[in-house]
Amino acid sequence: QVQLVQSGGGLVQAGGALRLSCAASGVNFNRYTTAWFRQAPGKGREFVAGMRASATNKYYADSVKGRFTISRDNAKNTVYLQMNSLQPDDTAVYYCASNTYVILSAIQREDQYGSWGQGTQVTVSS
Repeated sequence: QVQLVQSGGGLVQAGGALRLSCAASGVNFNRYTTAWFRQAPGKGREFVAGMRASATNKYYADSVKGRFTISRDNAKNTVYLQMNSLQPDDTAVYYCASNTYVILSAIQREDQYGSWGQGTQVTVSS
């Protein structure tokens, strides 16, 4: 059974940075598509970043391009989301997600992912 355990997050001032971690057990992340989603208060869950098992290409929501970076450490079986230049609009609960295979055209769809982390709060103050 896949278990994803998140860490990181917290409160930061606008312009600051945070790094989220998502550690997997029961799977090898290097064989999975992984992604980060977020859900702001009163809004639906939205795609933030994702990458296929090969990690050759990475995909980002337009709102975070150039500020956020998704990466993976195979030795630690952990996926990261480095968030720089944070803004108040980035305030949300962030979730990591994974699945064995997600077609490229669907990487942004949350219904493609079968395993989810517990979520972690990121709050950016102005």
